[in-house]
Amino acid sequence: MTLKQLGWTPELENAFAPHRAQGWVPARLIRETPINFSAFLKGGEEIDCILCGRLWNAAVVDSDLPAVGDWVAIEEGDDDNPHVIRAQLPRRTVFSRKMPGNSSQAQVIGANIDVVTVVTDAGPDYNLRRMERYFALIRLSGAKAVVLLNKSDLFTKPELKNAAAEISALCPEASVHITSALKGEGLKAIRSHLAPGITMCIVGSSGVGKSTLVNQLYGEEWQWTSEVNEATGKGRHTTTTRELVPLDGGGMLIDNPGMREIQMWTDEFTLRGSFEDVAALTAECKYSDCSHEKDAGCAIRNAVEKGTLDPARYGSFLNLETEIEALRKRAKKRQMATERWHKRNHRVKARNLDDRIQLEKDERGEF
Repeated sequence: MTLKQLGWTPELENAFAPHRAQGWVPARLIRETPINFSAFLKGGEEIDCILCGRLWNAAVVDSDLPAVGDWVAIEEGDDDNPHVIRAQLPRRTVFSRKMPGNSSQAQVIGANIDVVTVVTDAGPDYNLRRMERYFALIRLSGAKAVVLLNKSDLFTKPELKNAAAEISALCPEASVHITSALKGEGLKAIRSHLAPGITMCIVGSSGVGKSTLVNQLYGEEWQWTSEVNEATGKGRHTTTTRELVPLDGGGMLIDNPGMREIQMWTDEFTLRGSFEDVAALTAECKYSDCSHEKDAGCAIRNAVEKGTLDPARYGSFLNLETEIEALRKRAKKRQMATERWHKRNHRVKARNLDDRIQLEKDERGEF
């Protein structure tokens, strides 16, 4: 396996030049654990490696640390010394969500991704509001959006056609495919988005068939799967680790654990790009600072009342705006706390320096 097949580009080669002079080698991270990483070297050799302390200390937030899909510079080890990640190359794209819980930080799902594929179905997992969130995050990442309406064997053609049309209306630039991973149907359409050097990230809820799909594309049991519970529609196996998988036919997949939370990690500009129909109405509101809730002359609320705007989409827009504003406030609060910590740390260091200088003077008999 060549570096180019792993996604290596001329831009990466230029960025790596200073590291090559150090005697380090390029590698792409394929797996991460609480204690180390796994990576592919040129030729497809898989190694385990650790992160050097300098990169740990330089990371302001967790999302600055290397993640699956990142390109790094490795200082090769031997039987007595581990392979060490000495540098991280610039990311071309990065797909992230807000870390679950009350954190204001981003959680990196995958780096240097070309295509983000969302797997859902036309039944229990079907949720347009969740799809809106996915599309907002995919736009922010810079990757292409693909949607797989999986388990087509369980639904009627009208149900599948209607679901595909509604998803396409939310994101016209997304490619929507109807598939059945269990029967291998639709895989040709999926492969049309894959080629040597192309990385696809697969996301979706638990039990929608992601791991079965990876098995079909990879050609063997890469992820163990079992039967689907008839009551819940969920598979008994759930992917538990994020991993980059190379495909024999070219391209790579990043399979992900099922996502129970799709919290926003974006900004107002990206949000409005995902709700262009709603954003266009804001220009017609009577007041420029309209909250779009109880203000008089609100064009958005008027459209809902007239039936020209789906109330659920309107509610989703308000919820996402609220989430982004809350995220902005938490991030600002965290920034202020960090600045206070740095100032306090500098004062302590200054006092320690003064004390040390005075001690040296005392030892020399200087007053």
